[in-house]
Amino acid sequence: MWKNYMDNSIIVTNFTEQKSKEIKQPKFSKNTMKILRSLPCLVVAGLCVSGLAASGADKVPTEADMGAYLMVYHSDSTHSIHMALSRDGYTFTSLNEGSPVISGDTIASQHGVRDLHIYRDPRDGSFLLCATDLHIYAQELGLRDSLWERPKEQFGWGNNKGIVLMKSSNLIDWSHTEVKFDSIYPDEWSDIGCAWAPESFYDDTCGEMMIALTMRHGTQPDRLRYIYVDSTYTRPLSAPAQLFEYPPSDCSVIDGSLAKVDSMYILSYCVHDREGGGPGIKMARSSVSPRGPWTYIDRWVDFEPRSCEAPNLWKRIGSPEWVLVYDIFSIKPHNLGFVSTTDFENFNYLKHFNRGVMKTTNFTSPKHPAVIHLTPAEADALEGYWNVNPRRYEKPSSHSTI
Repeated sequence: MWKNYMDNSIIVTNFTEQKSKEIKQPKFSKNTMKILRSLPCLVVAGLCVSGLAASGADKVPTEADMGAYLMVYHSDSTHSIHMALSRDGYTFTSLNEGSPVISGDTIASQHGVRDLHIYRDPRDGSFLLCATDLHIYAQELGLRDSLWERPKEQFGWGNNKGIVLMKSSNLIDWSHTEVKFDSIYPDEWSDIGCAWAPESFYDDTCGEMMIALTMRHGTQPDRLRYIYVDSTYTRPLSAPAQLFEYPPSDCSVIDGSLAKVDSMYILSYCVHDREGGGPGIKMARSSVSPRGPWTYIDRWVDFEPRSCEAPNLWKRIGSPEWVLVYDIFSIKPHNLGFVSTTDFENFNYLKHFNRGVMKTTNFTSPKHPAVIHLTPAEADALEGYWNVNPRRYEKPSSHSTI
């Protein structure tokens, strides 16, 4: 059994007990154990998970320490958390033999998650993973009686009420929090239509962690908003506020993704106003803060003739090149598209996974990706753990419980 710490609409779960009961103690080599012991630990509810070395701001790795890339993504077939590693930033291999590393039905009220994002907290080096609490096929699987959680006529397609927040020091042991906006902010968000695509970003202008996300009231157009969260990554510190307003204001804008390039903040997002081509990806810039004010850039940065969404911007280690990855949901099978740039004026089309320089080795059709850097030791430890602890995924049934 997990320990659930209930506080109104916020549920914090200690993953350590589930790990100790459901996963056999791994048998690592001496070298792998040395790597594992070098990683920091995460303290959750007063417990030190895994007994690894304590973390500290002085141990936060910099780009010079990095030597690998970690991609998180979800799959429509699992609605769960998947991870893939790359040593060169071009070829990615899914961990756990392509199966989820965490099953969505164990962490979300809708028995599934989508729209994953991962981020390294620059204050202590911990990993922050967030996701949309939403399963779009729950009725088909017998997980709920209705197509959506609430009537589509009142709350729109894919309606949900909240997000999932997770924190780890080693990418293996995770704390877990469910945030329900209608319960936390009943006066403003009792009619919430969606809380999608949360993404963490450190606001260095005020020293707090932001979460940018897509929200709407009822069936109104989708908007980009943000909140601040506390240092434990379990509790909102502010009510949702508008992050960006797109001209014209009646268009739905979703999937905001923040990055800092030198002294400039870049906001990548998906907007639903491309004539004849469905939604696509645009950018905005701010030299002031990750909250804006934003300079709107009136150009499409994706190269797709059909609809795409879910942009995520990441840097190649030791290079001035940045890569924008996005989800081409309009093609079958689904795939990811990539463009690169060094100046954010000129963009080079890298095509799709396995159609150009970007490759996968053991997985297809990833959805809504995000990429961060890892040190070689972190990558070795994570890969080593899943090599000796593969877990078979079982689809949730109507009897699943959180």
